[in-house]
Amino acid sequence: MSTYIIKRLLAAIPVLLGVSIVAFALVRLVPGDPVTILLGPGYNEQQAAVLRERYALDRPLPMQYVAWVSRAVRGDLGESFFTGQPVLRAMIERLPVTLELTAIGILFAIFVGVPLGIASAIRPGRFVDHAARMVGLLGISVPGFWLGTILILFVSLRLGWLPSGRFVPLWEDPIENLRRMLLPGLALGTAVAAVVMRTARSAVLEVVRQDYVRTARAKGLGERAVLVRHALRNALVPVVTVIGLQAGYLLGGSVVIEQVFALPGLGRLALQAITSRDYALLQGTVLFVAVAFVMVNLLVDLLYAKLDPRISYGGK
Repeated sequence: MSTYIIKRLLAAIPVLLGVSIVAFALVRLVPGDPVTILLGPGYNEQQAAVLRERYALDRPLPMQYVAWVSRAVRGDLGESFFTGQPVLRAMIERLPVTLELTAIGILFAIFVGVPLGIASAIRPGRFVDHAARMVGLLGISVPGFWLGTILILFVSLRLGWLPSGRFVPLWEDPIENLRRMLLPGLALGTAVAAVVMRTARSAVLEVVRQDYVRTARAKGLGERAVLVRHALRNALVPVVTVIGLQAGYLLGGSVVIEQVFALPGLGRLALQAITSRDYALLQGTVLFVAVAFVMVNLLVDLLYAKLDPRISYGGK
């Protein structure tokens, strides 16, 4: 297992290098000069030259990239052009909000999508199946920003059931924090719940038609025992795969939801970096999301062996 993990981590190096090159290049394709934005109406050539030298913007792009990657390997992602704060520290301060939002979205997807998919699969063609499929189609079709706006207008402002806006840290007031994070988590996790539901339904439908499931039924086991002991464990493998992939997407997809609900998370930080052309901050954020995506996928692969004993990674 340890050999497999090391191989996966080594294989991730070229992927992360590719992401760093794309992030570095795309950031600089965005129109606008960060020094001009930083100086504003007080722009003059002398101050601009000082700032360009300070942030190494006067060097050729390949030299800028090599310098940035060299520092990033050592854990130094540079300083924000506008706040002067180290990028890594700025991301660490915003990370708990994004992680909490992502966790709520994933938990919502699991606790809604998996049971709904199973219920739909074990009663194909019935009302539950049709209703679940319709809910899944709606969940995938509705954009997260639109759903978030509707939740704010209807659930928060009209009915007054849950508050929105003004983030309260978890360590200050856990209950108030949860009340304020439920709507963003719901808006973020709805599409994922729909994908999980459809995947769970397909996986269970395929597994219950396998020979070993028919054999279990022929031995006289009840339908519930067949489902729980023999079908669900194998059906969960593709579901876990989808959840892992979606977890990575949620980290990046939180940009819009955090903006809609005014949450001070990593996504909103990235959006601010884009609007202000803060190269160092944006590059660091993109690289962090890529690393998180790789690590989540590695954890999902390791979970396979736990869920399905037939899967082995060639070591103990």
